[in-house]
Amino acid sequence: MPTLDEVAERAGVSRTAASRVINNVPHVSRAKREAVERAVKELGYVPNPTARALATRRVGAVVLAASSDEAGLFADPFFAEVVVGVSAALEQFDLELILLLANTPRGRERLRQMVRSRRADGVMLMPLDGNDPLEGLGAQPGVPVVFGGLPLNGEPRWYVDADNRGGARLAAEHFARTGRRRPVMITGQVDQRVSAIREQGFAEGLLLAGVPLLDTASGDFQVDGGAEAMDRLLDAHPELDAVFAASDNMAVGALHALRRRGRRVPEDVAVIGFDDLAGARVSSPPLTTVHQPVRALGHEMARMLVAAVEGQDPSPLILPTRLTVRESAPAAPADARGIR
Repeated sequence: MPTLDEVAERAGVSRTAASRVINNVPHVSRAKREAVERAVKELGYVPNPTARALATRRVGAVVLAASSDEAGLFADPFFAEVVVGVSAALEQFDLELILLLANTPRGRERLRQMVRSRRADGVMLMPLDGNDPLEGLGAQPGVPVVFGGLPLNGEPRWYVDADNRGGARLAAEHFARTGRRRPVMITGQVDQRVSAIREQGFAEGLLLAGVPLLDTASGDFQVDGGAEAMDRLLDAHPELDAVFAASDNMAVGALHALRRRGRRVPEDVAVIGFDDLAGARVSSPPLTTVHQPVRALGHEMARMLVAAVEGQDPSPLILPTRLTVRESAPAAPADARGIR
């Protein structure tokens, strides 16, 4: 195998300069960087990971941890999109990605040990429940931690989130603009901040439009939870004419329940979700939903973590949301379709 000295000799630079280029250290001239990269390619040089870790004081790996206890987490399209975004960003920095499910005491302790023993250069945390003990991980010195979504309590140093409040207000404004006057909402888990923020945004949007919110029912961000919440709302308010669900999964569950109960969508009841994942386009009918850039969320989490690992202090980031209108809540006002 070629050595670092041979790479330096082929590139016509010092061993130190070659090492700085290979370890992606800044402040190397463009000419030297290009010469070393060319020598690496010509010789087929592969860095020794142990030596590289000693030289850079980095492991070369970061963790994406989720505290969910859902068996289908890794098949969840939201999580899958985040992973794709994270992976795409890390490709630019030659970092390995470790996926860790920290939903048990043993799993959480394993993550803490990785942080304490610096077996990872940084950690990205997926949204946490309000009482999750991992919430305090970001306050520990040493390994930087980036949160995907704000936790229920406090505000961590580094996080990436979507404009949940603004997106939910868009849903409320759309219902008001299209003549819906008896809206309800299916919220997510009560101990997640994202659920509370989306509920607040929806209520604010309706208040500004002069439309009362009939009621809310809690789901769990899953299809079955959305269906059960929809049944409860229909039992309590058979006159409802619009439903905003705090996730696409729950909106799909609401569509199932409405169909089972003989309610036509959108003629009798308009439905709006939140996420705009692939399933929203193929639901029956296709789902009007608040689009949040899920893949970009993962991408920006990884970029923020890399910046923190390199000693920078990046600012928190809020990504924009927008409404994607489809057949479950069309743009035509209800009166224009002959609905009263």
